[in-house]
Amino acid sequence: MQTYSYNTKGVCASKISFSLENGKLHDVKFLGGCPGNTAAIGKLLEGADAENAAKLLRGNDCRGRGTSCADQLAIAIDEALAQA
Repeated sequence: MQTYSYNTKGVCASKISFSLENGKLHDVKFLGGCPGNTAAIGKLLEGADAENAAKLLRGNDCRGRGTSCADQLAIAIDEALAQA
């Protein structure tokens, strides 16, 4: 299992970490952000297909910022999959 860390841009959460194993997401955690929402994202994505999760989350906007914690996770997943 490979663990990844991503420093976010433009959102309240400052960092996202997660693991990938056989294309599946595990242990998705956000440092900062809205605690209830970010914890829920991690629970909902446990064991999910990483590529499908990124497609689902990509483009979500938070208060006109042009991004969101979910969108930043999609970017982080894309980068991790490109490295794998």
